[in-house]
Amino acid sequence: MKSVVKLLALSLLIIGFSCKKVNEQGSDNSSAEPAIETYDIERIEPLNWWVGFKSQELQLLVKHPNISKATPKINYTGVTIDKVHKADSPNYLFIDLIISETAKAGKFNITFTFENGDKKQHTYELKGRVKSSDDFIGFDSSDAIFLITPDRFANGNPDNDIVDSMNETTIDRTDGYSRHGGDIQGIINHLDYIYDLGYTSIWPCPLLTNDMPRGSYHGYAMTNYYEIDPRFGTMEEYLELSSKMSEKGMKLVMDQVANHCGLEHWWMKDLPFKDWVNYQPHYEENKEDWSRKTVKRSNHKRTSNQDIYASQSDKEGMADGWFVSGMPDLNQRNPFIAKYIIQNSIWWIEIANLGGIRQDTYPYPDKNFMSDWAGAIMREYPNFSIVGEEWSYNPLLIGYWQDGAKNNDGYDSNLKSPMDFAMQQNIVNALNEEEAWDKGLVKMYEGLANDFHYVKPKDIMVFPDNHDMSRIFTQLGGDKTNTKMALSYLLTLPRIPQVYYGTEIFMDDFAKPGDHGLIRTDFPGGWEGDTVNAFTGEGLTADQKDMQTFMAKVLNYRKGSKAIHDGKTIHFAPQNGIYVLFRIHEEETVVHIINKNEGETSIDLSRFGEIGLNGKTLRNIVTNESLVWNNVLELTGKGSMILTTKL
Repeated sequence: MKSVVKLLALSLLIIGFSCKKVNEQGSDNSSAEPAIETYDIERIEPLNWWVGFKSQELQLLVKHPNISKATPKINYTGVTIDKVHKADSPNYLFIDLIISETAKAGKFNITFTFENGDKKQHTYELKGRVKSSDDFIGFDSSDAIFLITPDRFANGNPDNDIVDSMNETTIDRTDGYSRHGGDIQGIINHLDYIYDLGYTSIWPCPLLTNDMPRGSYHGYAMTNYYEIDPRFGTMEEYLELSSKMSEKGMKLVMDQVANHCGLEHWWMKDLPFKDWVNYQPHYEENKEDWSRKTVKRSNHKRTSNQDIYASQSDKEGMADGWFVSGMPDLNQRNPFIAKYIIQNSIWWIEIANLGGIRQDTYPYPDKNFMSDWAGAIMREYPNFSIVGEEWSYNPLLIGYWQDGAKNNDGYDSNLKSPMDFAMQQNIVNALNEEEAWDKGLVKMYEGLANDFHYVKPKDIMVFPDNHDMSRIFTQLGGDKTNTKMALSYLLTLPRIPQVYYGTEIFMDDFAKPGDHGLIRTDFPGGWEGDTVNAFTGEGLTADQKDMQTFMAKVLNYRKGSKAIHDGKTIHFAPQNGIYVLFRIHEEETVVHIINKNEGETSIDLSRFGEIGLNGKTLRNIVTNESLVWNNVLELTGKGSMILTTKL
């Protein structure tokens, strides 16, 4: 009997010793969740992660006083510590984890043991995925995207207008650069309005915390990449917005910024590495007197990304310079900030069920990193969509940034959708100019002819304006008919259209063209006490109501039009102030006609015989009137017409 007891004791000792060795190496031998959740560590990001990703790698940023003197351990089945990195600051650790296929959703403690024997614990969670990577479907040419500046759209919850703990604590709707109070709840409250107009996606400008002392309303100087700005609402409200949009078959597009953060970002008080931001030594030497005079700003020479003759100085000035003094330029060549940005994007896609990302200032960060960033997302989510802002009027530059482009330097961006600033400019010029052999509608015609350069034209995003440029109504000199023509043409092109809030009621910035505060004017009816309410129509002019109706009819037809989504495009060179474009898919043909003639005029339809419409009945999607396509089409005046064979 004594022999049996001794043998049992020896077995337990061996098992205990084995477990101890596994634990010391940070390996996995248990999947039991901690009895008590503990959060001793100041900050660990990402805030959580998921099991079941294609990539098994996860890097945790750990921020805590003197955390570099601690050794982390994890005891959870399927999770192992691969490597621990110390930073230049003693207050950071970066922990590389491997999350194997055997890992299950659950919570576990990370134990940090300091050199003096002290221990701290932090509970970390791996969540189960709600759907597979392939089921994250991004926006495409079947979508129409509604762009919103959230602070200026609707104030659904006045209680969150001012947060005393933040740097900017005022609301002033008379000041275009102050906060006005619009929020996530305001968007939720008016989802039906956006949906009924015919939009299938919403792109709000950044909603993450922007704790800057002034001008924080726009959101582009983020100070916390894992937090919704409390003046816009809560994480729960953001997820509610996504959920309610999904119920309507709509997609939420998140505006992200990889190029820079805000100067008040928490890590600017204690930068992890000596090269976390560009020109970091210069910033640290001058930060007590930091201003637009001391900052090393970007030279904005975006062509240096492609220019085979560009000097190294110009390239560095473009990529490394700060956008403005309040936006530190992140150094994506540092592998830790690079990993941080990639994981942050994936975290938001997964937690918020995103239908796309809009990436700000796309050509400004390190372009090799941007390829890695987009590639990492698209490998995990092959049906997802990303659009990158490249403010260029040169189709050669726009095409360079699209995934699959045959660039001479071998660069592949992995970016599905660049932005079509070139076509936007062509549309404005075409409608503003008097007709001549090299002016007017030929600008549209020749602009669209540039599509031969693009890998996939229908994946490019086109728009009449956005939050950074004058309203289209202003750009077109207040001409309502021209504005309708611009929108109807844009919405029938082989593109992904984006339209800014208020376009449907002719919002303008005539008082000070180009002024950002004025461009981003409050949407009427979004605030209690507004005398005009565009959501209900109260106080709108007849022309504004007519424009709303026009947009709703075109957008809602577009929503179900295979010809516009995926159809073949044929257009005919403008003649006599008339430009005709066809979109064709199987039995559906859509005809878009722009007529710049003021009086009555006619079109000889025999010119379009190759389309095969002779004798067919077509319907005007705006007026619902029908006509037979025979020899001549009579036009009663200036404007656009969209006809369809779908009756």
